[in-house]
Amino acid sequence: MSEPVTSWREDVVALIPALRAFAWSLSHNSADADDLVQDTLAKAWTHKDKFVPGTNLRAWLFTILRNTYYTTVTRKRREVSDGDGKHAASLTAPATQDWSVAMRSLERALRQLPAEHREALILVGAAGLTYEEAAEICNCALGTIKSRVNRARSRLLKIMEADSAVDALVAETMLSAANED
Repeated sequence: MSEPVTSWREDVVALIPALRAFAWSLSHNSADADDLVQDTLAKAWTHKDKFVPGTNLRAWLFTILRNTYYTTVTRKRREVSDGDGKHAASLTAPATQDWSVAMRSLERALRQLPAEHREALILVGAAGLTYEEAAEICNCALGTIKSRVNRARSRLLKIMEADSAVDALVAETMLSAANED
């Protein structure tokens, strides 16, 4: 049993110079070529049970090397060179909790509007429909939709401002209580 593995290993080792030459012809860089050959040999060893004895070992290894090279090239294309870390430092993600708090506040305020005002505001403001389209959907006059949207905006603004004032008061109270401790 050890004889076929030894023979396979010797055959692979004998092909290393040809693999290296092929790797260099693809990468044009000695260090990259060495890495490519090493990756190829590691993959070949890991998957040696998939090699069919009696078939062309050279072609099998060259195929592994070629596929490994193109996979690496594709991966490198997606990477951003950032040796000094400036690019990574410039990447920031806005705090999502602020948006979720604002959205919950908006939803709460919208629920406080009368149904016909909420409907008109959502159709015109959020869905981007024209006043005419919204009036047709709501089966009412154009002036009625305009009035509903205007009243909804005014009422929503008052509700949101009141909520902000309450939130600020709660935050101030909590800060004062924390400072007293």
